[in-house]
Amino acid sequence: MPGLDPCQTIRELLATMHALRAPGGCPWDARQTAESLTPYILEEACEAIDAIETGSAAMIADELGDLLLQIIFQAEIFSERQLFDFADVAAGINAKLIRRHPHVFNGGSADVSADELARQWERIKRTEQAATLAHPLHPLGRLPGTLPALQGAQKLLARANRAGLDLEQYLPTPPAGPQTDEEQLGQALLKLVRQAESSGLDAEQALRQTVRKLCRAISAGHTGIVEHQ
Repeated sequence: MPGLDPCQTIRELLATMHALRAPGGCPWDARQTAESLTPYILEEACEAIDAIETGSAAMIADELGDLLLQIIFQAEIFSERQLFDFADVAAGINAKLIRRHPHVFNGGSADVSADELARQWERIKRTEQAATLAHPLHPLGRLPGTLPALQGAQKLLARANRAGLDLEQYLPTPPAGPQTDEEQLGQALLKLVRQAESSGLDAEQALRQTVRKLCRAISAGHTGIVEHQ
């Protein structure tokens, strides 16, 4: 509830997680590895998004807690290896936020356009990545391979637009006629994602909302059917 001491609640959560992993704790928690938990990170993130888009405040808080657990769990595992702990994670993201907002924390001007803020963020991010990666950075930065396809495509297009990159020289000409194979279908989907990006729409969110409407329509037409969430 609002009014709780966040530092105290985090300390209690860390202590609970440590007890679950310690001898005499929970056997399931104790045998988990960083790798075995990765599917839950994606699952809990998706459930948090669903709650934000469709749920109550209580549901959102609950799902955000499940997502926070995955961060606490990973931090505990790496702390046991003496590589880093939750404090390092929190300190790292705090320092990153300060670095990437010079217009707020380093005496810059707050009177900056949204487009310039996005370009500034990307410049700082790329500088940081170039200093830490052992291999050359992709011209448009790093995209996680686990991103949903629509979301990944739109993020790539947005970065290309901000970089002033002409994508036409890289895109094959879409074939005429009906889409008959995977490559043609992919090109058709990419065209729709480009339309979404140029219109300021979120392609991934748009498809989620359409699927939800379809599920509700099907549920409404069949008694006793529980809507898929």
